Order: sequence, then C-alpha cells, then structure tokens
Amino acid sequence: MSTTVGRLVHTELVLMRRDPMTLIFVFVFPVVTMLIIGGSFGTSPDPAFDGANPAHWYVASYLTVVIAATGLIMIPVHLASYRERGVLRRFAAAGFPRWSFALAQLAVGVVAIVLSSAILLAVAAPIYGVPALHDAGRVVAAYCFGAVAFVAIGVLLGVVLPSARAAQAVGLILFFPSFLLGSGGPPPNVMGSALRTISGYLPLTRLTDAVRVPWLGLGNATGSLAVVAAIAVLATILAVRRSGL
Repeated sequence: MSTTVGRLVHTELVLMRRDPMTLIFVFVFPVVTMLIIGGSFGTSPDPAFDGANPAHWYVASYLTVVIAATGLIMIPVHLASYRERGVLRRFAAAGFPRWSFALAQLAVGVVAIVLSSAILLAVAAPIYGVPALHDAGRVVAAYCFGAVAFVAIGVLLGVVLPSARAAQAVGLILFFPSFLLGSGGPPPNVMGSALRTISGYLPLTRLTDAVRVPWLGLGNATGSLAVVAAIAVLATILAVRRSGL
C-alpha cells in the first residue's frame, strides 16, 4: 500500500505544478500580502502587537496563511474536480483503495505547505528578517498539527462538495474571513470586541496563536496548541472515513 500511495503522491505533485489556483493561492498570495502588510506598521516594537516587532509578527503569522490557503482552497477544489470528472471512480476501478487517495492528498498538501513556507521565509529574510524562535518545539508542533488539520479539512470538503465550482466558492468563503480575522489582518488588540469574539472561535486564529506566540516569546499558547491538535485528529479521522465510503 505504501507503493500505491507513493505513486499517487508523485502524480499529484506533477499535476500541482500545472494548476494556476495552487500557484497563486499557495505560493504567491501569502508572499505578496506578507510583503505589503508587513511593511505597513514599521519594525519598532508596538503595543498593538503585544510589544513585538510588527514585521516579525506578520512573518510568523503568514506561515499559517500558507496552511489555510492549502487546506481551504487548493485541496478541496482539486479533489472535487476529480470527483466531478469521475477520476476517483476510475481509481477505484483500477484497484486503488479510496482511502489511499485521501492519504496521498494529505501528503501532497503537507509538501505544498512546506515548500510555500520555505519560499515565504526566504523572501522575508532579506526584507524584514526572520524572528528568532523562542520555543522551537512548540512552534514546530503547532505548525505540523496545523498542516495536518487544514489539509484534512480540505480533503473532507473535497469529498463532500458536489463540484469544483462549489468547492471553490465554499473555500473562498471560509478562507478570506479566516485570513482577515485570524492571521493576515489587523492585530486583535485593534479590533472591536465583536470581531475579537468572532476571531477567537476561528481554527486559524488558534493555529496562528499556537505558532506566533511561542515563536516571538509572547507566551506558550498551550490552550491553542491543544485545540489545533484536537482538530487535526478529528479532521483526519473524518476525512479518511468519508473518503473511504
């Protein structure tokens, strides 16, 4: 079965390079928006950013934008288009277990996240600098759990939604509010109370806190890390079960 999944992963990685949606939302959008907003607040410590360097705040935050873009836009659209064209039925007819395709999508999503994160940090380094990791263990754990959680959510959306167009619409509706309130928009300290309350319930907010807070030495974000880990486990179980039907 590992050979089967490996073949699927290789094929999907090749196809990923030909998908403009993937290239824009996963590899281009986070970098461009990080460059724009990262330079909007300067580099001096700011109380609105919990006393952190605003540019470093956004460099750390935008790693989670990569994760959200992959899980909420790339994976659902790609997988739903396969279902719509009957590709999954042909995989099943060829003897591929349906769960193997879901597992391959998880692997491809994680690879895309890692590559896009590396590009984002490489671009940020000479312009804003990459903030020192104050607690690398927690940051890596949150990043890994978050990647699995959002990719699994993407697989689940892709196998539930009826078409690529529906997946794109739902993905964008989920992504942009999460992006603006949970990671790439204004800091929570300048939001109104209603927006802060809404933001607190978003999975992306929890993931961003779990990555950014220990990275910048602002705390440990244990509660957010636990929530992200729980989402990762639950979403993976649901995605594998649903894709295996």
